[in-house]
Amino acid sequence: MDLNLRDAAKILNVSESTLSRWINDEGLPAFMINGRYRFNRIDLLEWANHRRIPAAALYHLPEGGLPSLDSLLEGNIHHNVPGSDKTAVMAAVADRLPLASPRDKVLAVQALSHREAKGSTVIDGIAIPHARSPLIFGVDRAILTLCFLKEAVSFGAPEQTPVHIVWAVVSPTIRAHLTLLAKVASALHDAEFRQLLDRHAAAPEILARLRQLA
Repeated sequence: MDLNLRDAAKILNVSESTLSRWINDEGLPAFMINGRYRFNRIDLLEWANHRRIPAAALYHLPEGGLPSLDSLLEGNIHHNVPGSDKTAVMAAVADRLPLASPRDKVLAVQALSHREAKGSTVIDGIAIPHARSPLIFGVDRAILTLCFLKEAVSFGAPEQTPVHIVWAVVSPTIRAHLTLLAKVASALHDAEFRQLLDRHAAAPEILARLRQLA
């Protein structure tokens, strides 16, 4: 656990007594270690985000802004991702996220599945889970992964186009998440880029087109 009570209170800009009350009454995730509360940064920010509690750490952009899409996707484009249903696909996508710790990957599986159960943004067979509710992890830079599924999978209503592409976004802050989504949306409006996605083109082709669009 990486934060003590004072650290967590400072991040959320509240008193330590308020934080203690939230633990007891509002379900704020915390652990008691040697008689003192300790917090996981990811759990704390996720909890604050869901309750729309302001936290400076949620909203700033990383210093220098966000990297380009092609640099974020370097080494993070995956083909033939398995999964015969939505749950299996989410697990496979989460497993391919370049997260540092095994615990973060477990959290990513749970978070992706939870958000996907609420409905993802699916357009023409391309899914972006958790578009409205970002995954905010204790990372120092945004993570973007593009997964081409081995077989198309239904994510929603029968009339909805089966999903064959999943974008996964992990962000250090909400503002970074929204900025990154805007970059992805802009790229998806490019006809040539969409053609590359539709035919599950090789990574070098995709990265080359993104560099041209930058």
